[in-house]
Amino acid sequence: MKKILFVWHQVWGSPELRKKLIFTAVMLLLYRLLAHVPVAGVDREALKQLFSGSQLLGMLDIFSGGTLANFSLLALGLGPYINASIIMQLLTVVFPKLEAMQKEGEYGREVINQYTRLITVPIALIQGIGMYFLLKGQSIIGQLSPLSMLALLVTMTTGTILTVWLGELITEYGVGNGISLLIFAGIVGRLPVMLGQTAATIETLSLTTLLVFTVVSLIVIAGVVFMNEASRNVVVQYAKRIKAGKTYGAQTTHLPLRVNQAGVIPIIFAVSLVLLPSMAGRFLEQLPNPQIAETARRVAVAMQPGGWTYNAVYFVLVVAFTYFYTAVVFNPEKIADDLKKYGGFIPGIRPGEATAKYLNDILNRITLAGAGFLGLIAILPAIAQTAFGIANLSMGGTGILIVVSVVLETTKSLQSQMLVRSYDKFLNL
Repeated sequence: MKKILFVWHQVWGSPELRKKLIFTAVMLLLYRLLAHVPVAGVDREALKQLFSGSQLLGMLDIFSGGTLANFSLLALGLGPYINASIIMQLLTVVFPKLEAMQKEGEYGREVINQYTRLITVPIALIQGIGMYFLLKGQSIIGQLSPLSMLALLVTMTTGTILTVWLGELITEYGVGNGISLLIFAGIVGRLPVMLGQTAATIETLSLTTLLVFTVVSLIVIAGVVFMNEASRNVVVQYAKRIKAGKTYGAQTTHLPLRVNQAGVIPIIFAVSLVLLPSMAGRFLEQLPNPQIAETARRVAVAMQPGGWTYNAVYFVLVVAFTYFYTAVVFNPEKIADDLKKYGGFIPGIRPGEATAKYLNDILNRITLAGAGFLGLIAILPAIAQTAFGIANLSMGGTGILIVVSVVLETTKSLQSQMLVRSYDKFLNL
């Protein structure tokens, strides 16, 4: 406690950091206020019942930052922007020009961000249309005229752009990554509701079962923290060089390979795909052709969230996307070339192609652990519901993973800024 108070005193004692913290708090407060401004024409009670009884919609609400359950002005939240960011990351791999632009420094990154914002708009419109028909099918929203529907779509798209703008303001003038902090604020803001829904379903559990559930929950939180920070350190040595009578290099360092390189991105990918069979089945079962309608109904039932088929497909997709995204963000060939260029090498491994193969083999092994962990985290609510007989588990492993990741990331950002401030004071002596 004394250490925490000391660190807080250091942070709050810096005028610059204090200003950033206040700005971040004001932006988060504004975001939460906007998240409770409702859109007209929606049955609130029916909407709450729909989200409380659907694990899948609860997951989407997490990624929207807690705004979807209220169907507020920010109903779509950050989902379209996250999807646009993923698309742009994939495009930079496919198109060399975009990859070269990304390496141009601040200007290149700004251009990529601008493209991401532009892609966000059509994605938001498409998701808005899908959300309208989903709520209409559940009799939560009535039939809208073309003009009213256009106004609804424009409102929802504008809300997404406004949310992205608030996140970018926090990133530029506040503390930490603004987009991550908004999702974090949404989860924490709905935490009392989530805990209340979960508590209402575990009142009938025995004391022994409740204790086991509590212990398992603590183990899951500890596992999330451990896997989020776990890495394999590869020893790297730099050759000794003598230039102008001075010795350079001859030092040993480590190349950290994170066990979970992909973060929560694979789960977002998998959620987007695992939704399609169920949604398409519900739509096609209304067709007049009885054979197509019956097949669609069976697909929709088989892929119903919480079922064994759904969980198996969900798990496999998360594992597959973890390997895919890790291959996108980490390039062993480039790392090997950079090491060779600056005179670095891994002891016992030849520079160049052999180093790239060695790094790739290590990455494949540790990614298996990270992918399996993410897969278990994704289906954790279904496992807990089956094992403990809980009808509704609102707060799953994915929400915990996001909260832990954001807290650790923001803490590291504060520590780095405090370190820079310490250096500045030392240089000004």
